Amino acid sequence: MLLTRSIFTSLALAVALTAAGTASAPIIVTPDTAKWQPVPQFKGWEMAIVVGNPAKADAYYAYLLKAPSGGMAPPHYHGMTENVTVLSGELMVGLGDKMDTSKMKPLGPGSVVSIPAGVHHYAVTKGETVLEISGIGPDTTTLLHH
Repeated sequence: MLLTRSIFTSLALAVALTAAGTASAPIIVTPDTAKWQPVPQFKGWEMAIVVGNPAKADAYYAYLLKAPSGGMAPPHYHGMTENVTVLSGELMVGLGDKMDTSKMKPLGPGSVVSIPAGVHHYAVTKGETVLEISGIGPDTTTLLHH
């Protein structure tokens, strides 16, 4: 398991560095040193870019996403596959067009979920939660119920 995680981490770092183009040194971002910006779609949520530009088409990106306890991402979908790693806290995730807390799956630290483009989903956090989001841009979010 540790070897598999190490190989995966090495591959992810290699992809990130390749995507960064001319980066001559590793990019290191921690929750404490991140440059947090508000996320307009989700009240109280913040994001910090790690590498790339989520708005750029056909390019790798990664960012940290921080949500307050009880932070809610109502039903939505993305135009491209979204990869989510839970770094801290707990993310409750459900599938569908309307929130149903009885059908949500808890994801704790170390959990990873890859949500294909167009799949309707929603989430709620338990405790302050920090996620790492990555994919190939553009990273778009379409809310189902405006």
